Amino acid sequence: MLADPIRLHLLWLLTQGEADVSTLAEATGGSRTSVSQHLAKLRFARLVDTRRDGRRVVYRLRDGHLGRLVQEGLNHADHRVTGEPPHA
Repeated sequence: MLADPIRLHLLWLLTQGEADVSTLAEATGGSRTSVSQHLAKLRFARLVDTRRDGRRVVYRLRDGHLGRLVQEGLNHADHRVTGEPPHA
């Protein structure tokens, strides 16, 4: 689930807070249909939860552990790209 760049981007966006499909599609530059399909896969994998807000479906990370995992993964990738030494 985390190997797809769009899903990883969606998870990273959700570390910032809840969002609906339209907001996530705009932030990723993807279509609503594509983003919705990726979110469905993330829901199926139990990585994100939803709640209704009127007619909108709002997505959020299932728990804080996933948010920290995403942040640490991106920090690790940043260190690899920039050559910054790893933390002890």
